[in-house]
Amino acid sequence: MDYTIKNEYLTVTASGEGAQLQSIKSADGTEYLWQADPAIWSGKAPNIFPYVARLTEGAYTLDGNTYNMKIHGLVRYHTLAPEAPADGEASSITFRLDSTEQTKAQYPFDFIYRITYALSGKTLVITSTVENTGERRMYFGLGGHPGFCVPLEEGLTFEDYYLEFDRVSHPYRVGFTDSCFLTGHEEPYPLENDRRIPLRHDLFDHDAIVLKHAPKTVRIASDKGKRSVTVRYPDFMYIGFWHAVKKKAPYVCVEPWTSLPSRDGIIEDFSCQSDLIGLDGGKTYTNTWTVEME
Repeated sequence: MDYTIKNEYLTVTASGEGAQLQSIKSADGTEYLWQADPAIWSGKAPNIFPYVARLTEGAYTLDGNTYNMKIHGLVRYHTLAPEAPADGEASSITFRLDSTEQTKAQYPFDFIYRITYALSGKTLVITSTVENTGERRMYFGLGGHPGFCVPLEEGLTFEDYYLEFDRVSHPYRVGFTDSCFLTGHEEPYPLENDRRIPLRHDLFDHDAIVLKHAPKTVRIASDKGKRSVTVRYPDFMYIGFWHAVKKKAPYVCVEPWTSLPSRDGIIEDFSCQSDLIGLDGGKTYTNTWTVEME
């Protein structure tokens, strides 16, 4: 089932299935969110929890036991109920997933996961909250995976656009194997004028570009147009950019991540993976990021 929130600037729709965004439209009807084409990519904006990207052999260990989990964790494969269903006039909505015996077979923790979508002017505010309702320390990663339409205006092309950070920087690209596991190597990723990544489809011929030590604000824009998307992610360690590999896909995903996937050939122990968030029993973790449409 789909649910809609809106204000004078934006109308946003999200589905209970994975609490995934379905549409972000401006008042004049411009669609900013990729609208899913199974021939290219059937997703729109998956939510990531409790693991970012891939596990080696789809598995990890914890306390001597082995568990299996699909790419990007649990949330995208579950239906989340809204805590207070939007009535079409509301400007925010919160979806909730509680741990069950089914989730514990893959992820052996007691938790409540919430994701809230709230509108503030031309900005969509996205807040993820993880509550450890058990007694033992839990480990997790989380992130976002929204695809944004490129081009955003008629008459422009994909190559007319760029990704632009809000300040000069010298980030590093995280090294991945062809199967998208960590190589353990990182290298400087040069930016045009130390700020921009001009968009070309072949940028993604080897899958995602994942950066560390990058600024916490990035914009999709064109000097030939007026519309743009600005993503701010103050509390995420990594930022990824992606579209379907070796395709002329008319979108770009901007993916804030708190952690990275497994190392190549290593089945990770969750209690030892240093970039996972550790949350003690009875504690709550909150992370907010925003998407501004112009």
